Amino acid sequence: MKKLLVVLVLLVSIVIFSGVIDEIKSRGYLLVGLSADFPPFEFVDESGNIVGFDVDLAKEIARRLGVELKIVDMTFDGLIPSLLTKKIDVIISGMTITEERKKVVAFSDPYFDAGQVIVVRKDSDFRPKTYEDLVGKTVAVQIGTTGDIEVSKYEGIKVVRFDKFTDAFLELKRGRADAVVLDSATARAFVAKNPDLVISSGVLSSEQYGIAVRKEDTDLLEFINSVLRELKKSPYDVLIEKWFSE
Repeated sequence: MKKLLVVLVLLVSIVIFSGVIDEIKSRGYLLVGLSADFPPFEFVDESGNIVGFDVDLAKEIARRLGVELKIVDMTFDGLIPSLLTKKIDVIISGMTITEERKKVVAFSDPYFDAGQVIVVRKDSDFRPKTYEDLVGKTVAVQIGTTGDIEVSKYEGIKVVRFDKFTDAFLELKRGRADAVVLDSATARAFVAKNPDLVISSGVLSSEQYGIAVRKEDTDLLEFINSVLRELKKSPYDVLIEKWFSE
């Protein structure tokens, strides 16, 4: 009986402490959740493939795990619920590390410094420099993003929310919104391809992107941080040059 009890205790310990990495390796693929409408981090190219800075980062993590990468594309506001319900293993989607999000998920070390900017139509005389300048105006944002969070703090700003930031820009182009607020890198990439738009403000915030995992998946978090540390010694610079050079 004592031997049986010892065996049962050992089996339970193996289950508890084996970690999600063993599960990922056993199934043979890493499930990465993202919202593929956020260039240059993740977007659909002309061939219909999901590409970008975050995608390359995900590929490197999967490669070092020795598994296949499977991307799960969804709306940005669905990412954390999908992570918590174990439909995906990690979120790599230009997600800003915030105290509110840290209450429900664990973040890796920061991998990118970012900030919010305001985009308006070039043919408009409206050139807002601050969030306060948006009071009394209609601002389009991607739901659940930092831009949404920031402008929602101000009374008097009418906020219209969309699943995709491209739909927010369409609202601006059609004249149904006065401005769009979003991350600076994505704004620069979009404005470069849409000469009828212009960034009117400087960078209005200082924030950092992180890779999100479930709080209990400490082994995966430690592994991801080790990959980020290794990448920043050289290959990371190659990714920065690839996706953010003019």
